[in-house]
Amino acid sequence: MDVLIWSGAAISIAGLAGLLWCIFKIAAAKRAGLSDDDLRAAVQRVVPLNLGALFLSVIGLMMVILGIFLG
Repeated sequence: MDVLIWSGAAISIAGLAGLLWCIFKIAAAKRAGLSDDDLRAAVQRVVPLNLGALFLSVIGLMMVILGIFLG
């Protein structure tokens, strides 16, 4: 079950990296001083990636918990 735990941790870290990337991307868009419509468009482009990264984090954490329970 160590493989399940470590692979789940790696997937969670990948999801966390994706979430951090989304945060930096939106922060850069806010610093750029875009208009409201342009900022809204930037946020709309990042939302699907944000949800995908959150999904990866959750799946990874579920794999870790499953590995602990089975191990």
